[in-house]
Amino acid sequence: MTKRDLDLKNLPDLLTVSEVAELLRVSPLTIKRWGKRGKLPAIRINSRGDRRYRKESILYMLGINPDSQQNK
Repeated sequence: MTKRDLDLKNLPDLLTVSEVAELLRVSPLTIKRWGKRGKLPAIRINSRGDRRYRKESILYMLGINPDSQQNK
């Protein structure tokens, strides 16, 4: 996904650190720190332990109710 592709209406179910950082306008390191502190829980995938974040968690941090987005 490129920067132009990130649209709140068409977000994938799982987002990368970079995608979340772009949406929340913080650095990728901040996203990782929030994960370690429990502020933004990550899902670890593959043997490297790459982080992915649920779309619902990101929308919640933006103050958007994910349920209301499904009807739009």
